Amino acid sequence: ANVGQAFGVAVRSIGVFWLGYGTLTKQYGFKELYEDGKNVLYNLQNEAEDIEYTGTRSLSYDRDIVKATDYKSQVVRNFAIAATNENFRKEQRSKNYRTLIQCLAIFKKINKNWNYVSDPEGEEYIAKASESVKLLAGDCDDHSILMAAAIKAVGGTPRLVYTKGHIYPEILIGYKKDLERLTELIRKKLFPAESYGQSIHYHKDEKGRIWLNLDYTADYPGGNFMGDEVIEAIYP
Repeated sequence: ANVGQAFGVAVRSIGVFWLGYGTLTKQYGFKELYEDGKNVLYNLQNEAEDIEYTGTRSLSYDRDIVKATDYKSQVVRNFAIAATNENFRKEQRSKNYRTLIQCLAIFKKINKNWNYVSDPEGEEYIAKASESVKLLAGDCDDHSILMAAAIKAVGGTPRLVYTKGHIYPEILIGYKKDLERLTELIRKKLFPAESYGQSIHYHKDEKGRIWLNLDYTADYPGGNFMGDEVIEAIYP
């Protein structure tokens, strides 16, 4: 037992020595160990259950949403490309996640400038993406339509999630390993200040694919869900 205890003390001492050396030489030290441990805890807190649909919207509403998501419009495509030129140019060199990073550049452009404006009282006004892109203003369905159209215009896969009294966009990011990598990018490079100490919120579909929340109510990808009870997902 004494031999085992002595061995454990020796191992811990060596570990402390190397962490101290790493800190002094600005390599892997105490700060990096702390950040890695913190990220592991965040990721454990962020797990979500598969969503369950509890109802449906009218087919006419779905058709109007899909029609308004005019991602082939030149003005929408130009806006999306301009957003990728404006944000995260260095990070886009990553070939594996280039498209996703470009989609998050679009998220930053839209959410940083979005102004919430209500529909006429008692009416449902659904603006086309090519309309909203000129003003970056409107209500939740206008925001969701623009986000989905701009993301689709650069090769991303969006969907719109409808809850009771609210609709918000999500983006397909892949599977668990992709979530882990993207979470690291969001926390350390893309949105470090906005996401600091926050959880990453997402849904998992029946195929195990992960969809990241891109609601206008958050200033980083994966912000809090405004509505929990999912009624329907619309795929434009």
